[in-house]
Amino acid sequence: MKKIMSVLLAGAMIASLTACGGGSSGGGGGANQAAKETQAAEQKAEGQQAPAEGQAATDGALELTMYFPVSVGGGPDALIDALCKQYHEENPNVIVNPVYAGSYADTRTKVQAAIKAGNIPDMAILFSIDLYSLLAMDAVIDINSMCVTPEEQEWLNGFYDGFMMNSRSGDITYGIPWQRSTIVLYYNKEAMAAAGLDPESPPTTWDEMKEMAKKMTIVENGQTTQYGIEIPSDGYAYWMLQTFCVQQNGFNLMNETGTETYYNDPRTAEGMRYWKSLAEDGSMPEGIVAWATTPSDFIEGKTAMMYHTTGNLTSVKNNAKFDFGVAMLPAKDSPGSPTGGGNFYIFKGISEERQKAAFEFIKWMTDDERVAQWSIDTGYVATRPTAYETERMKAYAEEFPYCLVARDQLEYGYAELSTYNQAEVQKAIDDAISYVMTNQQEIEPALETAQQTAEGILQAYR
Repeated sequence: MKKIMSVLLAGAMIASLTACGGGSSGGGGGANQAAKETQAAEQKAEGQQAPAEGQAATDGALELTMYFPVSVGGGPDALIDALCKQYHEENPNVIVNPVYAGSYADTRTKVQAAIKAGNIPDMAILFSIDLYSLLAMDAVIDINSMCVTPEEQEWLNGFYDGFMMNSRSGDITYGIPWQRSTIVLYYNKEAMAAAGLDPESPPTTWDEMKEMAKKMTIVENGQTTQYGIEIPSDGYAYWMLQTFCVQQNGFNLMNETGTETYYNDPRTAEGMRYWKSLAEDGSMPEGIVAWATTPSDFIEGKTAMMYHTTGNLTSVKNNAKFDFGVAMLPAKDSPGSPTGGGNFYIFKGISEERQKAAFEFIKWMTDDERVAQWSIDTGYVATRPTAYETERMKAYAEEFPYCLVARDQLEYGYAELSTYNQAEVQKAIDDAISYVMTNQQEIEPALETAQQTAEGILQAYR
């Protein structure tokens, strides 16, 4: 079975990389993916299920629908299709129909709309930070209640604690970690050497990063041909800001129950000020730095360093034509990164038979060998410590030690921004970051407005 899985995943990865080229950002499927999504939506509206590509419906089999997002390069949608096909081959009585729904935000919106319309999917991979919003909708089942055997309880307790911070409410687990990450620093060793820097010594502090980014910035005839660093300020801007907050002795943007934010805290302003200073001294592009194009900018040599998810690691590895390195994020008072990525959720409002079938599929997906291969194929952190004890992961880590950086950074991991009414509360701080980066507002007033907006939203949940 392991050999079959490896062949399928490897084949899917080769095909996806061929189709995606540079594979820098959120989707990589183009018109084919759009067509698949449209077809899936139409079939769903008609009360049908959309089979995975290359997978025909089988009479008598239980068909499950699973929504999932793609927010990185490297073709994880093709990998999901291959895994669902393999599951059906091993379990002919169940078909899992994956429905690619766009970005995390798009997927959240479509799942919520489907639930409200009564077209409830069986399961989905959604942002881990969507937990409180899903609980407010009373939309997801608790996983604890599904774990009735000692083996299942052992499985549930086998995920990294750092990833469970956004997967539980109190002692109850609602999300199962799948494509999870921390933010890491990617750096071009050749650019470092050209700037007279030691290519084996990436920056470890804010001051070092600022100094090195400036040295690696190249300006020719008044035009910047290589920036020292890019840190995306759209899409997941709040996530990037969190890095500069948690590195101040663990300060975070919200409380543990999703009912308060600290957008106007002086430490938030300090983090924002440092981030903005990288653009002010010319080391980073002014204005908005796009999440989607930052990896391709790095691969194409337009920036010497970048902050990005480890979920893009394999794509960078396969496409960069220069020697590069990966490091934990530079620290201020302390190291740290918020965790990120998506969890499996099983929905209420479907039959117990369907819930159990979805649960069995999620257990199958999070087997140590499968989790290890997913990490190898994408760059996401393998969500179970035991996955790193598999022979395939040991061999890969020996060949490519940078695959362990994001995992090791979990020691300094913090919960990603997660609140009730996540979309609106997140938008408040994302807007503030945008206003600051585009010089439309000063830092403190922008953060104060964001805080007041969040307060108005969250007071209903206290």
